[in-house]
Amino acid sequence: MKRLLDIEFHKFRYSKSSIVLTIIYLLIISIAMLVGIIPFRFGPIEGSIADLGIFNFPLVWHISTYCLSFLKILIAIVIVSLTANEYSNRTIKQNLIDGMSKKEMILSKFYLAFVLALLTTVVVFIASLILGLIYSDFDEPSIIFSQMGYLGAFFLAHLVFFCFCLFAGILVKRSAFAIGFVIIWWIFEVILNGVAFVIDKTYGTEIYNWLIHILPLNAMSNLIKEPGSKVDLVQSSLNQLTFDGIEFTYDIEWIDVASVCIWSTLFIYMSYALLKRRDL
Repeated sequence: MKRLLDIEFHKFRYSKSSIVLTIIYLLIISIAMLVGIIPFRFGPIEGSIADLGIFNFPLVWHISTYCLSFLKILIAIVIVSLTANEYSNRTIKQNLIDGMSKKEMILSKFYLAFVLALLTTVVVFIASLILGLIYSDFDEPSIIFSQMGYLGAFFLAHLVFFCFCLFAGILVKRSAFAIGFVIIWWIFEVILNGVAFVIDKTYGTEIYNWLIHILPLNAMSNLIKEPGSKVDLVQSSLNQLTFDGIEFTYDIEWIDVASVCIWSTLFIYMSYALLKRRDL
């Protein structure tokens, strides 16, 4: 494992686009940590973003993992770029000549995806912990380290997305086309969700409720549900309104955990099957 990771990080170090995207990712997180001092005005109420209580433990774990999960596309581009460059730079053939098996090539990419998902999770953990320690009204360890399951969900969401992008890079062989494939698949899921929703409303079925757990990007997105309605100011506003049939849920569902784990395995297996079948 260490040898395969050394090979991948050697390629990472000499990829300018990968370094730039990683720096941008870290800069955005660093800037996001300053969001607490941004002033706001909500009707007669004035203050800073931190005054909303979004950095209170344990809410900060939910807020930060949800908001920063949208940045995973930056790291995903790194994976797609490194994978597609194997074909354009012919390093994939050279690696095979040097004695690396196709199985080891896929494993090296998976290890890279796993480590990057883990590192991004660690970065978000540190950033969230710092924000909470600065702005939170609670400092009891039992409160600080509660609801940290969102970090696990954050890691799994990144891992399945990185594995999907790895599969796209091997399938299409070109960085831009691979990203395009990911976008087209996302649009396909959105359209399918819309059709299922209409069918459910028309015929009283439960197709949409299954699709949000089964399709890969759906399950990935459903791991961490929106936390906005947890904020005290928003909750107090919602309590004054009536929402018939609408229920806010925030739990991490095991069906989504199982789904993304299965899809991650399938993406790695399909990547290996493609590579094994191709004449390189």
